[in-house]
Amino acid sequence: MPDTAYAGEQIVALDTADDDVLRVEHVAKRFGPTTALRDINLHLRKGEVLALLGDNGAGKSTLIKILSGFHHHDSGSMWCKGERYAPRSVEQARQAGIDTVFQDLALVNQLTVFQNMFLHRELTAKPLPLLRNRAMRKRTRAALDEIGIQIPSIDLPVARLSGGQRQAIAVARVISGEADIILLDEPLAAMGAKEGAQIIDLVQRLRDSGEVSIILIVHNYIQVFQVCDRVNLIQDGVITFDRPTSETSVSALNEIVVEQYRRARQEAQRTTATEVSVDDTHRTPQ
Repeated sequence: MPDTAYAGEQIVALDTADDDVLRVEHVAKRFGPTTALRDINLHLRKGEVLALLGDNGAGKSTLIKILSGFHHHDSGSMWCKGERYAPRSVEQARQAGIDTVFQDLALVNQLTVFQNMFLHRELTAKPLPLLRNRAMRKRTRAALDEIGIQIPSIDLPVARLSGGQRQAIAVARVISGEADIILLDEPLAAMGAKEGAQIIDLVQRLRDSGEVSIILIVHNYIQVFQVCDRVNLIQDGVITFDRPTSETSVSALNEIVVEQYRRARQEAQRTTATEVSVDDTHRTPQ
């Protein structure tokens, strides 16, 4: 259960579907005195694209890092394809079929495009452990062409590329892997309109295949309705909204967010008033 229930707060209860590939039940996470997630209930169906919305600091990236094995949750349980799921590392998550585009991209500036594409998953020859650079270059070019992002040379260090090109490499690296559950933490950040549209088209194609399930963190509500099947909204470390995109609208989502802002402001005002009252009570008479 959540540590604190705010006045008027609606918390989404645990829900499931027969074709769920990922399920999160009552997950909480703290960093010292700070509670990042209070009580998260979430499920992802096979072939579904789930939008994960929320203001900065709401807990979106923390949840993605728990699902990807970067952080470990403090309480609650998770299930992946019917099996208990508690990854201790990003590599363990990949072995379970879950891969992630992190917000910070996890690229090494000094390495080339193709080296970053195969970072920690390099192709090697057998029986000698020699790098198969030619094969990795070929697959890198094919993956980038699939997305439609133009990068002049895959032998360039990524430090020399634009933000959008770097983002495209991170997305291509995950898409070209063997994962059937993909977590995208703001994949359109730093991208121009054309590049962003290409990534949205790619997500649409993956959804149409029915073989890949995706959780997509995105701030643009228009893009949510372009490509996502369902939308979850995280507020103050809990999911407060879960609905198919066909049953909501941009205006409805905006109204929920505005109402949360008003509630948070009222809570802050009440806290301030209480602190002033206590201070006045304990003030020493002059």
